[in-house]
Amino acid sequence: MCTGDRSRGRAAVPLEVVTVSTYGQWCPIAKAMEVLDERWTLLVVRELLLGSRHFNELRRGNPKMSPALLSKRLRRLERAGVVRRRVEGGRSAYELTESGLELRGVVDALGAWGARWVGDLGEEDLDPHLLLWDVRRTLPVERWPRGRTVVALRFSDVASPVSRWWICVAGDDVDVCDVDPGFEVTATVRTSLRAMTEIWRGDRGWGDAVRSGRVEVEAPTDVARAVPTWIGQSLLSAVPRPA
Repeated sequence: MCTGDRSRGRAAVPLEVVTVSTYGQWCPIAKAMEVLDERWTLLVVRELLLGSRHFNELRRGNPKMSPALLSKRLRRLERAGVVRRRVEGGRSAYELTESGLELRGVVDALGAWGARWVGDLGEEDLDPHLLLWDVRRTLPVERWPRGRTVVALRFSDVASPVSRWWICVAGDDVDVCDVDPGFEVTATVRTSLRAMTEIWRGDRGWGDAVRSGRVEVEAPTDVARAVPTWIGQSLLSAVPRPA
């Protein structure tokens, strides 16, 4: 969350602007956009803000971004002073610098604006890998039973093999599988990828989706009632929408 300007009272370190072209304006907004407005750049920053640190984690958060382009964007952000690369255990790890962390308020504001004013989802926007990756990292595990609990998801509008997913929670450990993990299933949620995405975004609530038949939960009554609270909704789902 944005906690104010921590840099007040000490000199700022100028950032290197690494761009193919510039806006040719002195305006600080234009100068910032020279660093940030290339395709995918802010989505890479989003993933870093959400805790991704390694290359494969950043790829999972941006599954339609090629590895070569991700490498290019990381190098550019590193040269611009927004990202720092470290080597840990023989592998690269990425983290935001002070200037990169200051982008949290920008990313949060863009997310809220997008949730509030850009609601249309095309078929190309629906991606089970990205959806379940976001579910995995923000799942409210404190609401789940302490023993191993498995919720299976079945998407009616997605072709095999990515129409079947399993959310496995054991204590504070969360895993999301697209291959049967071999554990007993506690509940099965049958829905469409579109409906689940809309629920996760906060475009519709769990209650409405269940009552309308867009979501069916196969489980004993008490478990079926608990599943919506176990899975929850995304961090931006609470953003108010226009009437």
